Amino acid sequence: MTALAVGVSHRSAPVAVLDRVALDPHATLGLLRDVAAGEHVTEAMVLSTCNRVEVYADVTRFHGSVDEVSALVAKHAGIPRDDLVPHLFVHYDERAVQHLYEVSSGLDSMVVGEQQILGQVRAALRLAQEAGTAGRLLNELAQSALRVGKRVHTETGIDRAGASVVSVALDEMAAALGPGGLSGRRALVVGAGAMSSLAAASLARAGVSDLVICNRTAARARHLAEHVGGRWVPFEELTAALADTDAVVSCTGAAGLVLQLRDVAAAVATRQGAPYVIADLALPHDTDPEVVGLPGVVRVDLAALAELPATRASEADVAGARAIVTEEVAAFAAGQAALRVEPVVVSLRARAARVVEDEIRRLRLRLPGMTDQELHEVERAMRRATATLLHAPTVRVKQRAADPDGYRYAEVLHELFDLDTAVVEAITDLQVDPPAGGAS
Repeated sequence: MTALAVGVSHRSAPVAVLDRVALDPHATLGLLRDVAAGEHVTEAMVLSTCNRVEVYADVTRFHGSVDEVSALVAKHAGIPRDDLVPHLFVHYDERAVQHLYEVSSGLDSMVVGEQQILGQVRAALRLAQEAGTAGRLLNELAQSALRVGKRVHTETGIDRAGASVVSVALDEMAAALGPGGLSGRRALVVGAGAMSSLAAASLARAGVSDLVICNRTAARARHLAEHVGGRWVPFEELTAALADTDAVVSCTGAAGLVLQLRDVAAAVATRQGAPYVIADLALPHDTDPEVVGLPGVVRVDLAALAELPATRASEADVAGARAIVTEEVAAFAAGQAALRVEPVVVSLRARAARVVEDEIRRLRLRLPGMTDQELHEVERAMRRATATLLHAPTVRVKQRAADPDGYRYAEVLHELFDLDTAVVEAITDLQVDPPAGGAS
């Protein structure tokens, strides 16, 4: 296994850097293709979300591939490489697997336990499959990460904190609005993704008098508005919508600012200091942080919400999730190690089968009077005996493969049975072809 993970996230870089690194879908595909074309890269996948850009690759050289991938991330982000490198993280082999498992489980999210990341990992794998850059290793790694993420959310309560982010944000908004909270207020939701949808539904339940959905894709805005009993406006009318509301929830995942300072300033200009609350649930943020200097404006963002006790996962849930990840990383590593010795095992069995076939041919010549039924019974007995003799060593070599020096067991088998090196190499070459099928 030669898995490599290189990237930048909210844990390794400040928001200002994340704002610059954020990639749109076109840039993400461009980065993916450039990484896959690298001299030391055989497979590639790019996970690009609102708070991370991470490259996963199967590589032939560590240092050379790290240099290649780092330079390409900087190039596509439009940042000088020397400025970006201090904020990059690099993981290799089992640590790369562990990192992706932690990401998929929500352990590496700003708000621990959020579930959106599972869909984002699935989308990253699908893009790599469609681009032809995901082979056996990354297909297995990403699909196992999705399974691990689902297991963590099923077997622990870690997602309770992630699900509470919207409700806590709305509580903060209600408190800032004063008596009556959100009831009877006008509310605007910018975006139509999972978190925006949850916010819209929560606002409707809170009793807002007018609920407006604004999104770049009109069809999604219309669908969400119909679902929550609100109305929608085209994205081109966002500025006007800002001026006709009391509370804004924004979570678009856009690469740049969506709510500009000048637009918010125009919206609150006639409010004479009346409370105007913005919940910015995007990262990088949708709203210019300078809006907090405007009269009556209160801004709640994801970073602040992540510090509140109500959005923190319990220590027991985090510990349970980490235990699952540790167990699954060991299982994945053992599986990959077993795959590395599989060519030797297959070659050994093939050699044994050839020996049986040769002996049966000799037997036919020496004992021409034997019936086909008798020969068949002899052959079956020989194959059973051979399978019995080979069972223990082939099972043991797979079990030992995950040990630090496990490869030596395969070498010993190779040497003792004088296996055909060309056959072993041919089997190995066949195993690097990407499997059919999509993400689970």
